[in-house]
Amino acid sequence: MSKKLYVGNLTYSISEDAVRNAFAEVGEVLSVRLITDESGKMKGFGFVEMASEEDAARAIKTLNGATLMGRNIIVNEARSQSEKTKTTGGASRRMQTKRASGTGRGNRQWK
Repeated sequence: MSKKLYVGNLTYSISEDAVRNAFAEVGEVLSVRLITDESGKMKGFGFVEMASEEDAARAIKTLNGATLMGRNIIVNEARSQSEKTKTTGGASRRMQTKRASGTGRGNRQWK
């Protein structure tokens, strides 16, 4: 079964091919997706899908902390959106805060 990995601290000038080649040295890579903003600028992280859990474990062990294009990269298992929401605690509630009409304290409404 395939396994998706989070890859962080990437240089903004890195290409999908460079990431694919680094991970292909430790196992079979199914896909690479580098995250960009609206203007197309790299955000410094992405996701690599490895063909098996064994390949993913080997990639984490071998590449986490390794240097890729002058940066020590972070490699770990990608978390699903629902897992990230669970770990944010009160942050999700704060993000749902919206201002009512008017200004000043006490004009907040919780969704």
